[in-house]
Amino acid sequence: MPKQSRALSSMPPMVLAQLQQLGEHLAIARKRRKESRRAWAQRIGVTEPTLARMEKGDPSVAFGSYATALWLIGRVQALADLAAPELDRGALDSEVRAAALRSVRKGPSVEARLRAAARSDDGAS
Repeated sequence: MPKQSRALSSMPPMVLAQLQQLGEHLAIARKRRKESRRAWAQRIGVTEPTLARMEKGDPSVAFGSYATALWLIGRVQALADLAAPELDRGALDSEVRAAALRSVRKGPSVEARLRAAARSDDGAS
């Protein structure tokens, strides 16, 4: 039995659930197109057992195989959108916090306000 990688063994449950859902969706897409597993596997470039693993959401299947399956169903553009910078909430939140800190400006000191007031009084006389 092959040794499982650390990345696979420490994969968060939410990630595993999403992969399982992706696999289910790919199976539904294949069935709606009335494609056999054999034909679909050939089009993706994998074996039938690998396709069966994909349809179960197996995280050890190569990412490229999932990408090809998405291409077959016309959803390959969704791949680039997954990590689109404008959708990266963590980074966006961090940038907003940094901008908020930069925009907080201290007002002039009491001495500076008094000097400014004195200059305006001198100029008004």
